[in-house]
This record gives sequence, structure tokens and C-alpha cells, in this order.
Amino acid sequence: MSSLSLLSPSSISSTTTTRLILRTPKPLSLRTTTHKTLSIKSQSVPTLTQDDLKKLAADKAVEYVKSGMVLGLGTGSTAAFVVDKLGQMLKSGKLSNIVGIPTSKRTDEQARSLGIPLSILDDHPHLDLAIDGADEVDPDLNLVKGRGGALLREKMVEAASDSFVVVVDDTKLVTGLGGSKLAMPVEVVQFCWKYNLVRLKDLFKEEGVVAKLRLSDNGKPYVTDNMNYIVDLYFETPIRDGISAGREISKLEGVVEHGLFLDMATAVIVAGKSGVSVKNK
Repeated sequence: MSSLSLLSPSSISSTTTTRLILRTPKPLSLRTTTHKTLSIKSQSVPTLTQDDLKKLAADKAVEYVKSGMVLGLGTGSTAAFVVDKLGQMLKSGKLSNIVGIPTSKRTDEQARSLGIPLSILDDHPHLDLAIDGADEVDPDLNLVKGRGGALLREKMVEAASDSFVVVVDDTKLVTGLGGSKLAMPVEVVQFCWKYNLVRLKDLFKEEGVVAKLRLSDNGKPYVTDNMNYIVDLYFETPIRDGISAGREISKLEGVVEHGLFLDMATAVIVAGKSGVSVKNK
């Protein structure tokens, strides 16, 4: 019979045993995950210059022009963009059979160089449309014009037009005429011009007006296309009543014309940083 062998305690202790070793866990390292920053560079919107704004207004103005029209062509930097655009449209065939009535020798020369057919008020006393710039525009669409020196011919041509569209940038908007404190021109005959300068100053003494004879770059008196001088009026405060002011200026003997264009504009196209808007009568 097999015998049961009982091992002694010493024998048990010598037996190899597997010990469970509990090690202290390594500390959990919480590392900040580095994310790549998405850098979005704002694309700078090109700043529109004053000439850019004038071009935008001119582009809108020529939409009023139709083939076969007799057009009054204004004078000044903004009007020059309109004339350029008309020349391009004639050359491309988008326009045909138009006749331009220029308001100055400068505009006449520019239009001829672009191939725009020209005439005069004597032959076309009725115009379909005139397009011109302005130096100031008030909320009622009354204007100050003539800092380019062509106020007499501009007013004659634009008064003979069924519609008068004005193109400006938003720097020309004022709350009241004379509000820009820049020149409001009055065309006077050369004879005794100083006499009229003094009378014009006295007429607006309550507005704190300064009256100056316009000079050319050579220091001599500026002479208009009609061989007259210009007295520029600079107002400390806006003209309170444009209609009365225009009437009183015109009463002065030797005054040929003034730069207040009152109740003449049928639409004013204004180009600003936010776009182009049209103000209608």
C-alpha cells in the first residue's frame, strides 16, 4: 500500500513560492497637448482712393446715357472720368449717334481726343441729359459748383437739359451749402473786380465770409474761358438761405454768374466706402 508522505514545515518553507509585489505606480504625467494655432490673416480690403470713388460714380452715371442722346459734358476731375467712359463705350459700339455739348475748353479737348462728336448750345438748345460733378451737395440736392472755373458754361448747359445727373464721392456731402468752408465761386467781369469783391464780402458779413480773387499758378488773376475773373467766397457758417443768397448775388452789377446750382439736379450719384447710392429728387 502506498504511504502518505507528510512534509515537515521546514520542507514547506524551502519550497519556492511566487510573491505578489505591489509597486507604487508611476505618477500620471498630464502633458499639455500642443495644438497648432490656426492663424487667419485678415485680408486687408484695398483702400479706395478718391479717384476710385469718382470712377465708381462715373460708371453708374453712364447707365443713364442712351444712343442718340444730346449730352452735356461737365468739367472737372469727376466729369473727366465720365467723358473717358463715354469715349470707351463709343469705341466698343455700346453707344452710337450721341452728341456732346462741352462745358469748357478742357472738356472739349478731352472729348475730341476720344472721338466724341461735339456741338454747341446754339445748334442744340435742348439737351436730353447733362452729367457733371459738384463741389458740395446738400440734403435737398442743391449744389456748389465752379471750383474748376467753368461755372457759367456749366450752368447754361445744365439748365438746358431735361435731366441733370451729378456724380460725387461722399466727401462732397454737406449739411448746408458753404459748409465745407471751401470756395463758393462768383464769376465777375474784370472791370473794377475789387469793387465787386468788397460788395460780395459785405453781402455775407453775418456768415463771416472771406472773399478772395482767384489766382493762377503764376500768381496772376485766374481768367475763365469767358475772359472773366472769379471771386471765391469762404463761409465760416453755411449759407442760411441759398435761394435768397443766389438772388442777391445776381443783383450786383458786374456779376456774371455764381456757383450756387439750386433746384437743378434730378439725381445725385454718391460713391462711398460702402458702395454707390443714388439720391433722386
